[in-house]
Amino acid sequence: MDKRPTSHDVAHLAGVSQSTVSFVFTGRAGISEATRDRVLRAASELNYRPNLAARSMRTHRTGRLAVVVPIATMNPLTLLSGAISAAREEGYVVEVVSLPEDPTARDERLSELVDSGQYEGVLAFTPLPFTDTNGGGGPVVLSVGEFDDAMHMTGEFTDSRPIAEMIERLAAQGHRRFVHLAGPDDFPSARARRAAYLDTIARLGLESLGVFGDEWSGSAGEAAVDALPANAPPLAVIAANDVIATGAIRAATRRGWTLPDDVAVTGWDDHPQSAFLVPSLTSVSQDRERLGAYSMHRLIAAVRGGEPPTKPDGLLTVIWRESTESPR
Repeated sequence: MDKRPTSHDVAHLAGVSQSTVSFVFTGRAGISEATRDRVLRAASELNYRPNLAARSMRTHRTGRLAVVVPIATMNPLTLLSGAISAAREEGYVVEVVSLPEDPTARDERLSELVDSGQYEGVLAFTPLPFTDTNGGGGPVVLSVGEFDDAMHMTGEFTDSRPIAEMIERLAAQGHRRFVHLAGPDDFPSARARRAAYLDTIARLGLESLGVFGDEWSGSAGEAAVDALPANAPPLAVIAANDVIATGAIRAATRRGWTLPDDVAVTGWDDHPQSAFLVPSLTSVSQDRERLGAYSMHRLIAAVRGGEPPTKPDGLLTVIWRESTESPR
Protein backbone atom coordinates (compact mmCIF):
# COMPACT_ATOMS: atom_id res chain seq x y z
CA MET A 1 0.00 0.00 0.00
CA ASP A 2 1.35 3.41 -0.91
CA LYS A 3 2.20 5.49 2.12
CA ARG A 4 0.12 8.52 2.86
CA PRO A 5 1.72 11.76 1.57
CA THR A 6 3.18 14.02 4.25
CA SER A 7 3.74 17.73 4.61
CA HIS A 8 7.41 17.02 3.82
CA ASP A 9 6.34 15.61 0.43
CA VAL A 10 4.23 18.70 -0.25
CA ALA A 11 7.10 21.00 0.73
CA HIS A 12 9.51 19.16 -1.57
CA LEU A 13 7.13 19.32 -4.56
CA ALA A 14 6.25 22.98 -3.95
CA GLY A 15 9.88 24.01 -3.36
CA VAL A 16 9.19 25.50 0.08
CA SER A 17 10.01 24.64 3.67
CA GLN A 18 7.90 22.24 5.71
CA SER A 19 7.02 25.07 8.06
CA THR A 20 5.64 27.06 5.13
CA VAL A 21 3.30 24.16 4.31
CA SER A 22 2.19 24.15 7.94
CA PHE A 23 1.62 27.91 7.88
CA VAL A 24 -0.52 27.63 4.74
CA PHE A 25 -2.78 24.97 6.25
CA THR A 26 -3.12 26.74 9.59
CA GLY A 27 -3.96 30.08 7.95
CA ARG A 28 -0.89 31.88 9.27
CA ALA A 29 -0.56 35.45 7.99
CA GLY A 30 2.47 36.59 6.00
CA ILE A 31 2.36 33.91 3.28
CA SER A 32 2.22 35.37 -0.22
CA GLU A 33 -0.62 34.39 -2.53
CA ALA A 34 1.85 32.90 -5.01
CA THR A 35 3.43 30.69 -2.36
CA ARG A 36 0.08 29.66 -0.91
CA ASP A 37 -1.22 28.72 -4.38
CA ARG A 38 1.93 26.70 -5.07
CA VAL A 39 1.54 24.76 -1.82
CA LEU A 40 -2.16 24.10 -2.42
CA ARG A 41 -1.47 22.89 -5.98
CA ALA A 42 1.21 20.53 -4.70
CA ALA A 43 -1.11 19.24 -1.97
CA SER A 44 -3.86 18.65 -4.52
CA GLU A 45 -1.49 16.83 -6.86
CA LEU A 46 -0.34 14.53 -4.04
CA ASN A 47 -3.86 14.19 -2.61
CA TYR A 48 -2.47 15.40 0.70
CA ARG A 49 -4.78 16.06 3.63
CA PRO A 50 -3.46 17.51 6.89
CA ASN A 51 -3.81 15.54 10.11
CA LEU A 52 -6.62 17.51 11.69
CA ALA A 53 -6.39 15.93 15.13
CA ALA A 54 -2.68 16.67 15.45
CA ARG A 55 -3.14 20.17 14.09
CA SER A 56 -5.94 20.87 16.57
CA MET A 57 -3.79 19.85 19.55
CA ARG A 58 -0.83 21.85 18.29
CA THR A 59 -2.55 25.02 17.12
CA HIS A 60 -5.99 24.96 18.75
CA ARG A 61 -7.41 25.01 15.22
CA THR A 62 -9.74 22.23 14.13
CA GLY A 63 -9.50 22.70 10.37
CA ARG A 64 -13.27 22.24 10.22
CA LEU A 65 -16.00 24.56 8.96
CA ALA A 66 -19.77 24.11 9.03
CA VAL A 67 -22.42 25.21 6.56
CA VAL A 68 -25.92 25.31 8.01
CA VAL A 69 -29.11 24.96 5.97
CA PRO A 70 -32.78 24.43 6.86
CA ILE A 71 -33.85 20.81 6.92
CA ALA A 72 -35.38 19.13 3.84
CA THR A 73 -34.53 21.82 1.33
CA MET A 74 -32.92 21.40 -2.09
CA ASN A 75 -32.68 25.06 -3.09
CA PRO A 76 -29.09 25.83 -2.10
CA LEU A 77 -27.38 22.80 -3.68
CA THR A 78 -25.27 24.80 -6.13
CA LEU A 79 -24.43 27.33 -3.42
CA LEU A 80 -23.26 24.44 -1.24
CA SER A 81 -21.13 22.87 -3.98
CA GLY A 82 -19.35 26.17 -4.56
CA ALA A 83 -18.81 26.74 -0.84
CA ILE A 84 -17.55 23.22 -0.20
CA SER A 85 -15.13 23.29 -3.13
CA ALA A 86 -13.71 26.63 -2.01
CA ALA A 87 -13.17 25.36 1.55
CA ARG A 88 -11.48 22.16 0.40
CA GLU A 89 -9.13 24.13 -1.83
CA GLU A 90 -8.05 26.01 1.31
CA GLY A 91 -7.42 22.78 3.23
CA TYR A 92 -10.59 22.72 5.35
CA VAL A 93 -13.02 19.91 6.02
CA VAL A 94 -16.64 21.02 5.65
CA GLU A 95 -19.74 19.58 7.25
CA VAL A 96 -23.25 20.48 6.10
CA VAL A 97 -25.57 20.67 9.09
CA SER A 98 -29.35 20.75 8.66
CA LEU A 99 -31.45 22.87 10.99
CA PRO A 100 -34.94 22.05 12.30
CA GLU A 101 -37.88 24.09 11.04
CA ASP A 102 -39.10 24.98 14.54
CA PRO A 103 -37.47 28.30 15.55
CA THR A 104 -36.77 27.26 19.15
CA ALA A 105 -35.28 23.92 18.13
CA ARG A 106 -33.26 25.65 15.42
CA ASP A 107 -31.76 28.16 17.85
CA GLU A 108 -30.89 25.34 20.26
CA ARG A 109 -29.18 23.38 17.47
CA LEU A 110 -27.21 26.46 16.45
CA SER A 111 -26.07 27.07 20.02
CA GLU A 112 -24.91 23.46 20.28
CA LEU A 113 -23.03 23.83 17.02
CA VAL A 114 -21.27 27.01 18.06
CA ASP A 115 -20.44 25.76 21.56
CA SER A 116 -19.17 22.36 20.37
CA GLY A 117 -15.62 23.54 19.77
CA GLN A 118 -15.49 21.47 16.59
CA TYR A 119 -15.54 24.31 14.07
CA GLU A 120 -13.44 27.36 13.32
CA GLY A 121 -16.24 28.96 11.34
CA VAL A 122 -19.94 28.57 10.56
CA LEU A 123 -21.49 29.76 7.28
CA ALA A 124 -25.25 30.21 6.86
CA PHE A 125 -27.21 31.20 3.76
CA THR A 126 -30.26 31.99 5.93
CA PRO A 127 -30.80 34.42 8.83
CA LEU A 128 -29.30 33.48 12.21
CA PRO A 129 -30.10 34.78 15.70
CA PHE A 130 -26.46 35.92 16.00
CA THR A 131 -23.85 36.94 13.44
CA ASP A 132 -20.39 36.64 14.97
CA THR A 133 -19.35 34.96 18.20
CA ASN A 134 -15.64 35.14 17.60
CA GLY A 135 -15.23 38.02 20.04
CA GLY A 136 -16.17 35.58 22.78
CA GLY A 137 -13.62 33.02 21.69
CA GLY A 138 -15.99 30.84 19.67
CA PRO A 139 -16.05 30.22 15.93
CA VAL A 140 -16.66 32.96 13.41
CA VAL A 141 -20.33 32.86 12.42
CA LEU A 142 -21.24 34.43 9.07
CA SER A 143 -24.80 34.75 7.79
CA VAL A 144 -24.81 35.90 4.17
CA GLY A 145 -28.62 36.05 3.88
CA GLU A 146 -29.20 34.66 0.38
CA PHE A 147 -32.47 33.04 1.56
CA ASP A 148 -35.05 33.98 4.16
CA ASP A 149 -36.46 31.59 6.77
CA ALA A 150 -38.85 30.13 4.19
CA MET A 151 -35.96 29.57 1.73
CA HIS A 152 -37.19 32.35 -0.56
CA MET A 153 -34.29 33.98 -2.37
CA THR A 154 -33.08 37.27 -0.96
CA GLY A 155 -29.64 38.87 -1.19
CA GLU A 156 -27.78 38.84 -4.49
CA PHE A 157 -30.45 37.06 -6.48
CA THR A 158 -33.12 39.68 -5.92
CA ASP A 159 -31.06 41.95 -8.18
CA SER A 160 -33.48 42.46 -11.06
CA ARG A 161 -31.39 44.55 -13.41
CA PRO A 162 -31.60 41.80 -16.08
CA ILE A 163 -35.33 42.58 -16.36
CA ALA A 164 -34.47 46.10 -17.47
CA GLU A 165 -31.77 44.76 -19.82
CA MET A 166 -34.23 42.41 -21.52
CA ILE A 167 -36.95 45.03 -21.92
CA GLU A 168 -34.48 47.58 -23.28
CA ARG A 169 -33.21 45.13 -25.90
CA LEU A 170 -36.71 44.07 -26.92
CA ALA A 171 -37.72 47.73 -27.22
CA ALA A 172 -34.69 48.34 -29.42
CA GLN A 173 -35.94 45.49 -31.65
CA GLY A 174 -39.23 47.35 -32.06
CA HIS A 175 -41.44 45.94 -29.31
CA ARG A 176 -43.76 48.52 -27.75
CA ARG A 177 -46.30 46.32 -25.97
CA PHE A 178 -45.37 44.19 -22.95
CA VAL A 179 -46.90 42.00 -20.25
CA HIS A 180 -45.38 40.66 -17.02
CA LEU A 181 -46.20 37.18 -15.69
CA ALA A 182 -45.27 37.48 -12.03
CA GLY A 183 -44.35 35.12 -9.22
CA PRO A 184 -45.94 34.98 -5.76
CA ASP A 185 -45.85 38.25 -3.86
CA ASP A 186 -44.38 36.64 -0.73
CA PHE A 187 -41.12 36.02 -2.61
CA PRO A 188 -38.69 38.99 -2.47
CA SER A 189 -37.34 38.01 -5.88
CA ALA A 190 -40.82 38.11 -7.44
CA ARG A 191 -41.52 41.53 -5.95
CA ALA A 192 -38.18 42.84 -7.22
CA ARG A 193 -38.79 41.56 -10.76
CA ARG A 194 -42.26 43.07 -10.83
CA ALA A 195 -40.92 46.43 -9.66
CA ALA A 196 -38.13 46.35 -12.25
CA TYR A 197 -40.67 45.59 -14.98
CA LEU A 198 -42.96 48.47 -14.00
CA ASP A 199 -40.09 50.93 -13.57
CA THR A 200 -38.56 50.08 -16.96
CA ILE A 201 -41.87 50.24 -18.82
CA ALA A 202 -42.55 53.68 -17.34
CA ARG A 203 -39.01 54.93 -17.97
CA LEU A 204 -39.06 53.91 -21.64
CA GLY A 205 -42.65 55.04 -22.27
CA LEU A 206 -43.79 51.57 -23.35
CA GLU A 207 -47.28 50.06 -23.20
CA SER A 208 -48.03 47.42 -20.55
CA LEU A 209 -51.02 45.10 -20.84
CA GLY A 210 -50.65 44.43 -17.14
CA VAL A 211 -49.08 42.18 -14.51
CA PHE A 212 -50.69 38.73 -14.19
CA GLY A 213 -50.27 35.65 -12.05
CA ASP A 214 -49.11 34.89 -8.54
CA GLU A 215 -47.50 31.45 -8.66
CA TRP A 216 -44.41 29.77 -10.10
CA SER A 217 -46.29 27.43 -12.44
CA GLY A 218 -46.64 26.72 -16.11
CA SER A 219 -50.43 26.68 -15.74
CA ALA A 220 -50.32 30.29 -14.48
CA GLY A 221 -48.35 31.38 -17.54
CA GLU A 222 -50.69 29.45 -19.82
CA ALA A 223 -53.81 30.97 -18.26
CA ALA A 224 -52.42 34.51 -18.47
CA VAL A 225 -51.66 34.26 -22.19
CA ASP A 226 -55.00 32.52 -22.87
CA ALA A 227 -56.74 35.54 -21.30
CA LEU A 228 -55.03 38.13 -23.52
CA PRO A 229 -57.10 39.77 -26.29
CA ALA A 230 -56.74 38.43 -29.81
CA ASN A 231 -55.13 41.67 -30.94
CA ALA A 232 -52.41 41.57 -28.24
CA PRO A 233 -49.52 40.78 -30.64
CA PRO A 234 -46.98 41.98 -31.42
CA LEU A 235 -46.17 41.45 -27.76
CA ALA A 236 -43.24 40.76 -25.43
CA VAL A 237 -43.88 38.53 -22.42
CA ILE A 238 -41.57 39.00 -19.43
CA ALA A 239 -42.04 35.93 -17.22
CA ALA A 240 -40.71 35.78 -13.67
CA ASN A 241 -39.23 32.31 -14.18
CA ASP A 242 -38.72 29.66 -16.85
CA VAL A 243 -41.62 27.47 -15.69
CA ILE A 244 -44.11 30.32 -16.12
CA ALA A 245 -42.52 31.10 -19.49
CA THR A 246 -43.04 27.53 -20.76
CA GLY A 247 -46.77 27.84 -20.07
CA ALA A 248 -46.83 31.16 -21.92
CA ILE A 249 -45.08 29.60 -24.93
CA ARG A 250 -47.59 26.73 -25.01
CA ALA A 251 -50.58 29.07 -24.89
CA ALA A 252 -49.16 31.40 -27.53
CA THR A 253 -48.43 28.50 -29.88
CA ARG A 254 -51.91 27.06 -29.38
CA ARG A 255 -53.40 30.44 -30.30
CA GLY A 256 -51.45 30.44 -33.55
CA TRP A 257 -49.04 33.16 -32.48
CA THR A 258 -45.51 32.60 -33.74
CA LEU A 259 -42.38 33.15 -31.64
CA PRO A 260 -40.56 35.47 -31.69
CA ASP A 261 -42.33 37.36 -34.50
CA ASP A 262 -45.79 37.71 -32.91
CA VAL A 263 -44.76 37.08 -29.31
CA ALA A 264 -41.32 37.27 -27.69
CA VAL A 265 -40.94 35.45 -24.36
CA THR A 266 -38.28 35.69 -21.65
CA GLY A 267 -37.85 33.64 -18.46
CA TRP A 268 -35.55 33.55 -15.45
CA ASP A 269 -33.38 30.78 -13.87
CA ASP A 270 -32.01 29.25 -17.09
CA HIS A 271 -33.20 25.75 -16.23
CA PRO A 272 -31.29 23.03 -18.13
CA GLN A 273 -34.29 22.24 -20.36
CA SER A 274 -34.81 25.87 -21.38
CA ALA A 275 -32.13 25.67 -24.08
CA PHE A 276 -33.98 22.71 -25.66
CA LEU A 277 -37.49 24.13 -25.88
CA VAL A 278 -38.90 24.97 -29.30
CA PRO A 279 -38.10 27.78 -29.57
CA SER A 280 -35.26 27.83 -27.05
CA LEU A 281 -35.96 30.23 -24.20
CA THR A 282 -34.17 33.49 -23.46
CA SER A 283 -33.48 33.42 -19.73
CA VAL A 284 -31.34 34.71 -16.86
CA SER A 285 -28.54 32.50 -15.62
CA GLN A 286 -27.64 32.74 -11.92
CA ASP A 287 -24.13 31.66 -10.94
CA ARG A 288 -24.98 30.24 -7.53
CA GLU A 289 -21.85 28.12 -7.39
CA ARG A 290 -19.60 31.16 -7.69
CA LEU A 291 -21.66 32.98 -5.04
CA GLY A 292 -21.27 29.99 -2.73
CA ALA A 293 -17.50 30.01 -3.24
CA TYR A 294 -17.35 33.76 -2.59
CA SER A 295 -19.35 33.37 0.62
CA MET A 296 -17.02 30.64 1.85
CA HIS A 297 -13.95 32.74 1.02
CA ARG A 298 -15.50 35.53 3.13
CA LEU A 299 -15.82 33.14 6.06
CA ILE A 300 -12.28 31.81 5.66
CA ALA A 301 -10.88 35.34 5.49
CA ALA A 302 -12.69 36.16 8.75
CA VAL A 303 -11.43 32.97 10.38
CA ARG A 304 -7.86 33.76 9.38
CA GLY A 305 -8.08 37.46 10.10
CA GLY A 306 -7.27 38.30 6.48
CA GLU A 307 -8.66 40.71 3.92
CA PRO A 308 -12.14 39.84 2.60
CA PRO A 309 -12.29 38.72 -1.04
CA THR A 310 -13.46 40.98 -3.84
CA LYS A 311 -17.12 40.54 -4.63
CA PRO A 312 -17.51 38.80 -8.01
CA ASP A 313 -19.19 40.49 -10.95
CA GLY A 314 -21.54 38.93 -13.46
CA LEU A 315 -23.47 36.62 -11.14
CA LEU A 316 -26.57 37.25 -13.29
CA THR A 317 -26.35 36.94 -17.07
CA VAL A 318 -29.04 37.16 -19.74
CA ILE A 319 -28.80 34.19 -22.13
CA TRP A 320 -30.37 35.29 -25.40
CA ARG A 321 -32.10 32.55 -27.41
CA GLU A 322 -34.70 31.93 -30.10
CA SER A 323 -37.77 32.98 -28.08
CA THR A 324 -36.68 36.61 -28.54
CA GLU A 325 -34.20 36.44 -31.41
CA SER A 326 -35.31 35.95 -34.99
CA PRO A 327 -33.04 33.60 -37.02
CA ARG A 328 -30.48 35.49 -39.04
